[in-house]
Amino acid sequence: MDKNTIKQRIEKLKAEINHHRYLYHVEDKQEISEGALDSLKNELFKLEQEYPEFVTADSPTQRVEGRVLEKFEKVAHEPALLSLFDAFSFQDMVDWEKRIGKFSISDFRFANSKIENRKSEIVLDYFCELKFDGLAMSLIYEKGIFVQGATRGDGKVGEDVTNNLKTIESIPLNLRIPDKLELEKSGFNQGQIGLLLDAVQNGKMVIRGEALMTKKVFQELNEKYAKEGKKPLANPRNGAAGSIRQLDPKISAERRLDFYVYAIGNAEELNLDTHEQELLIAKLLGLKVYADYKYCRNLDEVQKFYEQCEKRREKLPMEVDGVVVKVNNLKLWPVLGIVGKGPRYAMAYKFAAEEATTKLLDVVWQVGRTGTLTPTGVLTPVRVGGVTVSNVTLHNMDEIQRLGLKIGDTIIIERAGDVIPKVIKVLEGMRDGNEKTIDAPEKCPICGSKVERIAGEVAYRCTDKECYAVNLRRLAHWTSKGAMDIEGLGPKVVEQLVKAGLVRDIADFYSLREEDLKPLERFAEKSAENLVKAIAVKREVDLARFIYGLGIRHVGEESAIYLSKKLEVRSEKIIDLKNVVIKLSLADLEEFEDVGPIVAKSIFDWFRDEKNINLLDKLEKNGVVIRHQVTGNMQHSIFFGKTVVLTGTLSGLTRDDAKAKIRELGGKIASAVSKKTDFVVAGSEAGSKLEKANELGVKVLSEEEFLGMIKA
Repeated sequence: MDKNTIKQRIEKLKAEINHHRYLYHVEDKQEISEGALDSLKNELFKLEQEYPEFVTADSPTQRVEGRVLEKFEKVAHEPALLSLFDAFSFQDMVDWEKRIGKFSISDFRFANSKIENRKSEIVLDYFCELKFDGLAMSLIYEKGIFVQGATRGDGKVGEDVTNNLKTIESIPLNLRIPDKLELEKSGFNQGQIGLLLDAVQNGKMVIRGEALMTKKVFQELNEKYAKEGKKPLANPRNGAAGSIRQLDPKISAERRLDFYVYAIGNAEELNLDTHEQELLIAKLLGLKVYADYKYCRNLDEVQKFYEQCEKRREKLPMEVDGVVVKVNNLKLWPVLGIVGKGPRYAMAYKFAAEEATTKLLDVVWQVGRTGTLTPTGVLTPVRVGGVTVSNVTLHNMDEIQRLGLKIGDTIIIERAGDVIPKVIKVLEGMRDGNEKTIDAPEKCPICGSKVERIAGEVAYRCTDKECYAVNLRRLAHWTSKGAMDIEGLGPKVVEQLVKAGLVRDIADFYSLREEDLKPLERFAEKSAENLVKAIAVKREVDLARFIYGLGIRHVGEESAIYLSKKLEVRSEKIIDLKNVVIKLSLADLEEFEDVGPIVAKSIFDWFRDEKNINLLDKLEKNGVVIRHQVTGNMQHSIFFGKTVVLTGTLSGLTRDDAKAKIRELGGKIASAVSKKTDFVVAGSEAGSKLEKANELGVKVLSEEEFLGMIKA
């Protein structure tokens, strides 16, 4: 990009960030997530680092954002209630340590005579705490009595919300006064004890912390509001923000907020040595401190704690988006000082964002096994959810139009856990006029045939049944894990066989010989022998896998399993399956409980296509037979006829093995939790499905409970 384009991009980024920071800090509204906003800020920061001539005093990177509404009385913060700089990787943390480590020992001695331990070098150690996704607050206690509470505002001036904060039970109205012996046992010296007790009993204590709404309270309130016909809360942070800024304290009390202390604002006056002592004092004064914190001797220990916290993030009672890392030695803080919007002595080490911004560079259309054309967005690569994402499915034209998506747009993508990335929002304010409309395809990108959109469906399809891409996907589907599961016969090998003219349809796999394979690249004598043996083993296949492997449109794994139980196929011959289905009318198929009209019509049409009938005959001729599973005492299983959803990571068996076992016991697998779900099996790091199950009152099984039930 030329410099003029860079400058325009910077101005767009500043305007977009300022818009969302105003909503977040002043209006207490949130149109995009913190992760997406961080992504915009990070892009701006990098551009300004590379092009410092475009840095202006009003840039979001240069000051603390936010203005104060006139609805509440203004309160000046002393000291300022600062925000923190963000780190997004371990390298960012290493770079931070290098920056603050540049201060020499003489700098520290000259600037702060209070440093008692004058070693030849400064040793940096750290204290780590969770970064809550709530609202920063400042509490003032005079002679031990809570007299004022204020929001962060712009860091220098906030809003007086004392009455609302008094409704939070975890904020004591009177500080507890610890005795001297208790303080001595906690490691404080006589000077510190005297200063602390004097401040608590006769002076002022400034307490800094986070007001938040727990996930449990958020869920309970939304259930209550749903019954009352009220608008639900968007998320816990918005719920907390709305509660703090209620003019009626009764409404604030109903919201049941919590408050956790993270600092003593006047710690320097108390001559404390470490940040760890701040939190210890807070607890001794009767204030709430979240127990999940850790002293770390170096950045390697910081990283270990960070990774542990990120793994258990979903299980925490409140929303968190990272770890706050502070230099533990308080005597170094005044020397390190403040730069721009925040202190040098602390960093907010953010978790992998579940949302991020990027640009849509292009749209390519991919052809599936049923001829469906699916649009895929080509992106500027971006880190989100712990991985680099460069492509994202756009699903169909209806979704593109719903989003109002154009090529060149700045978009927000979401990826949480192992969920497939998706576009959730277009930032229209970032458009520069060079965006291009995304048009529906008119021709297949592979074979050039005409594309049609069937009435009542959202998908566009290639009309050529002999399309190379369609046939390739169909063949790969037959050999895939959910169907025949033929070892060594993945998509690349399938394509190699097609290009060599050895395979044209799924029946051809069963006529392959070793001498056919040996001349091919990467096929030595042993690998050719192994593949032929692997195919031979799968000549005998259970009916459900066979039906699924045929690739009938709309017939997924669960539908195939249901049909295999419903169709009265008595023998191992494919011809018997063919005859049973052909005898069924469309009305007969529609009467099947788990088969709707769309699936019924698809099955009906497939078994009346002469080419498909010939394929079934060819499969039988090449030795493929149907194996019937023995159901045993399936009806006595607790899972018989039940719908089960799996979420999280299972350690005792794979997810596919768990699905197979549930099906073997007569259960059905569903991908989403609903009122019709009977069980949710929750492994480690279970996410939104577990929350949905709890919300709907669905029975949740731990992995241990599940394993015990399938073995019973």
